Amino acid sequence: MASEKLKNMMNKAIANEIQVSIQYMWQHVQWTGVEHYAVADEFKSIAIQEMKHAEMIAERLWYFDGVPTTKPSTITVGGVLEEMVDYDIKAEEDAIELYKDIQKVADAENDPTTRFLFEGILKDEEEHHDFFTSLKDGMPQKRKR
Repeated sequence: MASEKLKNMMNKAIANEIQVSIQYMWQHVQWTGVEHYAVADEFKSIAIQEMKHAEMIAERLWYFDGVPTTKPSTITVGGVLEEMVDYDIKAEEDAIELYKDIQKVADAENDPTTRFLFEGILKDEEEHHDFFTSLKDGMPQKRKR
């Protein structure tokens, strides 16, 4: 069975997944302007993927007799588009780092199933990170006077 350390890390992952699913969905709803139409569906799609990640992690944690958290990490929607995307990039970077750490702990505990679960989720998070960084790269740069 999983150590308390691994179960706590999984609960942190659930809290983060709940956070970003809400964060991205509210950004999808609140974002306006021409750019909204170009990427709104992707924000919504990513939010739904994040909800599914939370569920998969919760099911694994429950298997270990852990109780999945229902509390999200701090949600930071942002105001303007650039701020939103900066928050999203940071959230994905935090997830990538955490999921690599979870895989190391799972390896140390001889738990290939948890490692495999987080390998798949990590792939999705890297794709989300790529989307958000590409979106940021495509934004017009502010002119300095």
